[in-house]
Amino acid sequence: MIYALAILESIQDELLLFGAFWFLVGALDDLCIDAAWVGIRVFRHFRTPQMLEVPDQPAPGQDGPMAIFVPVWAESAVIGTMLQNCLDSWKDSPCRYDIYVGHYPNDPASFANIMPIASHAPHIRPVMLDHDGPTTKADSLNGLWAALVNDEITRGYKAKAIILHDAEDAVHPDEMAIFDRLIGKYEAVQLPVIPIRTRKSRWVSGHYCDEFAESHAKTMVVREALGAALPLAGVGCAIERGTLGRIAAQNGGKPFDESSLTEDYELGLRIGAQGGRTTMARQIGHDGRLVGTRSCFPETLSASVRQKSRWLTGIAFAGWDRLGWNGGFAQKWMLLHDRRSIFAALVIFLAYFGIASFLFGQFFNIQGAFASRQMPPVLNYLLLVNSLFLFWRLGVRAAFVGSIYGPVEALLSIPRVVVGNLIAILSARRAFATYLRHCFGAPLRWDKTDHVIVPVIPRGTY
Repeated sequence: MIYALAILESIQDELLLFGAFWFLVGALDDLCIDAAWVGIRVFRHFRTPQMLEVPDQPAPGQDGPMAIFVPVWAESAVIGTMLQNCLDSWKDSPCRYDIYVGHYPNDPASFANIMPIASHAPHIRPVMLDHDGPTTKADSLNGLWAALVNDEITRGYKAKAIILHDAEDAVHPDEMAIFDRLIGKYEAVQLPVIPIRTRKSRWVSGHYCDEFAESHAKTMVVREALGAALPLAGVGCAIERGTLGRIAAQNGGKPFDESSLTEDYELGLRIGAQGGRTTMARQIGHDGRLVGTRSCFPETLSASVRQKSRWLTGIAFAGWDRLGWNGGFAQKWMLLHDRRSIFAALVIFLAYFGIASFLFGQFFNIQGAFASRQMPPVLNYLLLVNSLFLFWRLGVRAAFVGSIYGPVEALLSIPRVVVGNLIAILSARRAFATYLRHCFGAPLRWDKTDHVIVPVIPRGTY
């Protein structure tokens, strides 16, 4: 037993040293983004407000209508509520719009929930795809694009922009006005994604609130300011019609890449690579709320792991193959920041294992059965420095979460870091296995997330 504990102690030191070093590297990366955000915030304080209010924007233009694309597969639980919420939210909007809802012939349940609303709403345009599903989100979006192009030819005018939404999204009343004012100045506009925690999933569903609050309020802002291309979130984003048309012309008439698991992420980077500009529009609406897309994310561990493994496969593995490392320093830095997640999950796992072995050894040390030796001095220093960075990281995240969700969720974001780490580890393992199979010939498959709730939030809340 003593010999085994001695071996475990040696392994423990190596694991802790490995984890501590790479934690420090990651912490410095995050700290640089924090510092850049502070500098941007100070600069903008003397130039323009950090978040403009929608009423202060110029009057909307008189271009073509907005085309909203909503791909649907097995969404009978949410699509009716989502479409009705869109009609209610935008009933006073001065912007013209059409909602293209893509559905499959072998999904009658979703069709049955689309038609009662579409039959009384000229804004809604159901589009039955010419093949059975499920396929991929990109395939459905390409079908909607074909329907839009056909309508443009028939009607004699073109849309101003294409807006992407999912069947579980709750839209904001001022969304359309923001897109109408910013498209033209920018080739693409992304609104914040604001996850809504479900009541019975404080930890799994809630950790999405923490991640998006920090990512869309800080990291995306820094990317834009540094001139790096912004990835699109696939919901609450608008793409200028001419820009999407040029991408379609380069890809056989299909603007959305059907071979990608993260077509929205790649689309944003491709727009940037062609010289197009994307902005993260953080603005306050007439109701005093941040204008963004609100939706409920997976509330169980298994569903969250499935969803995040798809993101990791598409961004960290397939994205590396498909997009490479093009662009200047800022672009490469942001790509590295995106793709470090797989390695970070490995570091977290090994560090947790090292901590567990340390506690295991300390238990026998307290019992007098084994005399633990002191840690190497360099490891002590690294652990001290990383502890300080950890407190800083938790404080920064809590501040961003609190700015949207209030103090209770800000405090919950601290222990939810452990939940997020667990999901990251499991997702990385699954993503690696998926991509390894793909390297030996297996196709990458779209792992769809099931949705049951559209979070229509009363006015006056976040």
